[in-house]
Amino acid sequence: MALPAYIENLETWTEEFAYFFPVNVRFSETDAFGHLNNTNTFVYFEHGRISFFKQIGLMQEWMSRETNAIPVTADLHCDYMKQVYFDEELRIGVKLNRVGTSSMDIHYVALNRKDEVCFTGRGTIVQVSKVTGKGEPWTESEKEMLEATMPQR
Repeated sequence: MALPAYIENLETWTEEFAYFFPVNVRFSETDAFGHLNNTNTFVYFEHGRISFFKQIGLMQEWMSRETNAIPVTADLHCDYMKQVYFDEELRIGVKLNRVGTSSMDIHYVALNRKDEVCFTGRGTIVQVSKVTGKGEPWTESEKEMLEATMPQR
């Protein structure tokens, strides 16, 4: 299977993940063939992303009544590499790949108990103004907070 364009070397790329969120595949998340329904991978990405944002303190800022900014998913993509079944334990890895003026590119990986890559993903999150709906630039402290979590390359 060919690697997605956002992954140059799977082993190196996977080793860059420092944050993981645990997930157990529920029966209701499987399809008639007994494997994980493809739509649930995006829910797993969301759980991992929100947990990651909480850990670094950004989610608390967005949830504050004083803030004018909220996160919006601009795009989200998933590449499936290995089938996943009911009751499997996965670890959803989340890492920042790039931080822009008001956006960030996030990469995701799902590893099973054997540390095999089951699926990967990438997406863009944009911080927008609640009032205008337009991009809201990161503050210097937010940008530092985000860049501090990025892998050293």
